Amino acid sequence: MDKKVFVIIVTYNGARWIDRNIPSLLASAYPVSVIVVDNKSTDNTVELLQKYPQVAIIHTGANLGFGKANNIGMQKALELGADYLFLLNQDAWVFKNTISSLVAKMESHSKFGIMSPKHLSSDGVTLDQSFKTYSTRKTSEIASDKISIIPFVNAAAWMISKACADRVGGFEPHFGHYGEDRNYCDRVMYHKFLIGIDADAQIVHDRIITRSFTKDVTQSKYKILATLLNINHSLGKSYLLGFKEVLGLPKYFSKFYGARKAFRLLLKLSGYYITQLLKAGQISAARNTAK
Repeated sequence: MDKKVFVIIVTYNGARWIDRNIPSLLASAYPVSVIVVDNKSTDNTVELLQKYPQVAIIHTGANLGFGKANNIGMQKALELGADYLFLLNQDAWVFKNTISSLVAKMESHSKFGIMSPKHLSSDGVTLDQSFKTYSTRKTSEIASDKISIIPFVNAAAWMISKACADRVGGFEPHFGHYGEDRNYCDRVMYHKFLIGIDADAQIVHDRIITRSFTKDVTQSKYKILATLLNINHSLGKSYLLGFKEVLGLPKYFSKFYGARKAFRLLLKLSGYYITQLLKAGQISAARNTAK
């Protein structure tokens, strides 16, 4: 009997991708149910989605960000009997055999909590640059099934098993729009599930990665938060690693922004770190909840 796969897509002003994203799922060789969680789009995203009666739409009424909106879709899918949850970005689309390959690999290797396809860039040929970085950090592999085992891959396309979702839960609500996937991977590994990349499965991730100081400040703060919440380390070690990032991240970004902005980043991250020190009780509680 086929396993029930629910695709969960969080949308926010994603109209330009809807007619690539949804039809690719409806054409999948492996049948899927699609749940879209819309974060109060102000363009015609919802209008375009309504052309597809097969798609269930959940309206959040506010922009909840990536993690919180996905939590709503994940919970709904589990209530409807999902065996697998496939989280897919609004700016991505699958190929005919993407879903079937991911399910087959996870059915054969039940220790995997997350399985990701390869992420191609918008040309449909070359690897997405960020994904290329993550994919080179494999710790081991199952060569016979073309699976790389990795500590992290971004959540543009995650197949999550029900067993993993039941044990690990949803995304940590402390995160806004960055860092929640890294935190989730840390928790997946804590609960002894593996994270993999299936070389036989692919998606196209149609994005252009841009750099801005404001964005890098936000991402740096959430990277530090993910470190502080990493339950694979003791609380003391997490704070030590977080402090190292306060010093290390400005040094890394100095090559893009120069010394002046790097110093500004250092001040911002130092203030953020001190704030998190003062919230040590909340950090500890969040870590305990994740165990």
